[in-house]
Amino acid sequence: MTIAINTAVFLATLAGMEVFAWFAHKYVMHGWGWGWHRSHHEPREGWFEKNDLYAVVFAALAIVLIALGNAGWHPLEWIGAGMTAYGFLYFLAHDGLVHRRWPFRYVPRNGYLKRLYQAHLMHHAVRGKEGCVSFGFLRAPSVEALKKQLRELHDGPLQSAASSAAAKEGGGDPSIDRGT
Repeated sequence: MTIAINTAVFLATLAGMEVFAWFAHKYVMHGWGWGWHRSHHEPREGWFEKNDLYAVVFAALAIVLIALGNAGWHPLEWIGAGMTAYGFLYFLAHDGLVHRRWPFRYVPRNGYLKRLYQAHLMHHAVRGKEGCVSFGFLRAPSVEALKKQLRELHDGPLQSAASSAAAKEGGGDPSIDRGT
């Protein structure tokens, strides 16, 4: 029974991290924590940006939870493991696929990965911290829904800003700007 409980805690944490990440991204990173996150919305110089400090903080928290769990405070180790797994998926999808912080390039042409890629580019279509959309990291709303949100927030399309976001990422899918 312990394996089932540990697995359930791990999977619930993994899923719950997307909710936590959405909240933290919208209200912390685009709120009082903008000082660190701003670097993520500006052209990056070098391998690291100040925003990477968030990864260090969350990794440290996961390590502490795993250590406490191993010291007898179960199921904290499985919560920490779920956080770590989410961080790994974030690293793959966000840092690797979307922001191309890896030495190879891949632009998805269809399916979930394309939607994820486009949703994050739409998040970067706005300059500054106000009026952004798509705050999750692994949940990817449709581009149509995000365009509608952007129009509602800004009283019209943001074609030039979306083009800037795609250019910042080294290209991207031009269909974001054409409404296709």
